[in-house]
Amino acid sequence: KPANVVERIAEGKLKDFYSTFCLLEQSFVKDQAKTVGQLVHERIALLKENIVIRRFARFKVGEEPPAR
Repeated sequence: KPANVVERIAEGKLKDFYSTFCLLEQSFVKDQAKTVGQLVHERIALLKENIVIRRFARFKVGEEPPAR
């Protein structure tokens, strides 16, 4: 295959990987048109304060929250 086609295939696979496994690249649950990263940048602009995600929890559908 031509180099440019192989490069586009690789870029597509990387984009798919990041949108699945990287929090800031995932779709925001309440607005699928935005990523979590886009939402953070919008809130930074709105609040004029820096926002940093330091911790998050991952849940699967039907999964019970961990006991504290």
